[in-house]
Amino acid sequence: MQRIVKTVMLAVILLGWARSGAAQSKPARLEEARSVTKDAAERPAAPAAQLLFGALPLSTPSLEARTLIEKSLADYENVMLDESIAEAKKATEIDPQFALAYGLWSFAARRDEPASSALAKATALAANAPPDEQLLVRWMVATQSSDLLPAISLMNDLLKRLPNNEHVLYLAGEWLYFQQDYERSRKLFEKALQLNPRFAPSLNMLGYAYIETGDPDPAKAKAALLRYAELLPNQPNPYDSLGEVLRYTGDDVGSLEEYRKALNISPKYYTSQLGIGETLTLMGKYDEARAEIDKAMAMAPSGRERLHIEFQKVLIRFWEGKPDLGRTELAALEQKAREQNDGYAQYDIGLGRAFLAANTDEELTQLSRIESIFSNPFSNMTEEDRHTALAAILREEVRILCQLGKVESASDEIHELEDLARDTRDTIIEDCYESARGYVFYANGEYSSAADELSSDPQNPVVVRQIVLAYEKLGDKATAEVNRNRLKYLRTDTPQWLLASRTAAN
Repeated sequence: MQRIVKTVMLAVILLGWARSGAAQSKPARLEEARSVTKDAAERPAAPAAQLLFGALPLSTPSLEARTLIEKSLADYENVMLDESIAEAKKATEIDPQFALAYGLWSFAARRDEPASSALAKATALAANAPPDEQLLVRWMVATQSSDLLPAISLMNDLLKRLPNNEHVLYLAGEWLYFQQDYERSRKLFEKALQLNPRFAPSLNMLGYAYIETGDPDPAKAKAALLRYAELLPNQPNPYDSLGEVLRYTGDDVGSLEEYRKALNISPKYYTSQLGIGETLTLMGKYDEARAEIDKAMAMAPSGRERLHIEFQKVLIRFWEGKPDLGRTELAALEQKAREQNDGYAQYDIGLGRAFLAANTDEELTQLSRIESIFSNPFSNMTEEDRHTALAAILREEVRILCQLGKVESASDEIHELEDLARDTRDTIIEDCYESARGYVFYANGEYSSAADELSSDPQNPVVVRQIVLAYEKLGDKATAEVNRNRLKYLRTDTPQWLLASRTAAN
């Protein structure tokens, strides 16, 4: 699966990712939000000249615009985001009043460079669209807000209104996946496949979801992706996804083979080229890894991707045991990101510098420094992503303060996380808040509460390592082993994995 920044690895780097209520009570989860359009099912659909995939009435009378949006949605589902955005843009040129065209344009663009003008146009035009199109557009718009409760409610409305539409099931499942609700997303992908066993996008996402659930199933993950490749044998992404998931499972040789298959189909498929370098890094073949990452750098489609690839290259210094050189290169790379005014890259690299600092005091200094950067609105970064980045930084500050025995000093960060979770109602921020509380409970010797709170973020290697320690303190060897198994399948060449794996080895 092409990374497309996730958002520049926010979904990977944050890996921990609200609601009202006191610190002692847990906020409602995604599935508990109430419908905000209870009468949607009763409202008659407005007459429309076109139907999306023959089912959903659209506001446009243009056959060409409808065809473009169908192609745009299919390309979005198949992780061809640039193509999806281009097709949606073209549909708006054909019909400037087509709400879904603007909605899909902004929805696809949010994964890389947010399209604020398309978002505003979608918001303005939605009210004039037929009920189902209006609901879909309103949900796409709501997913880009810093307050996600409306998005949750509208998603529930969509699933109620169109329970057997494979495209709606996929879009909702994918959004839940990136909100780290892997269990519910898996069920939606599986339902889409029950309706259409040849619906390839769900197979792609299931390949990841089967690995990232609480009980990883690498056999099911591989089977889903092999079927995905059977359905799309001439597309690079199935092999790119297989390469990534096989690396998670420790099959590095198989990973390299799949990445090379993707490149044989599309020689400029830079995520597979980068994947080869990342896999070679984990294999300890550092010079080969650098050479392959340099090839990926030449393929990168934008400055942001190049900065991320450079970051991955610098990380090799730490894997090969040259941390001082690595820290010098990271500092220079962060300065480069500042000069390019790229908030995502500054976050990515800045948090990496903190994780890879020489000692805990220096790590806390680095975290405080980047907290000050992301505590205020940042150009070229959405407020939703800035809030998520800030939450991850605050959670790491709590972790370090607890390691230093300064538990009381962590109260400011805990309160700020609580406020962020309440104000944004973002599940990723909530997970950061709860896992931060878990560190405090652990430091105070309350290991059962620590395990419970830390378990809110089971995709962060550093957090999962702490969960293992909590269950070991409780004498629960079986559950500690379950979490060791989960940690095993989080295997990537990130600072978090490096830190967690080396801590576990000691």
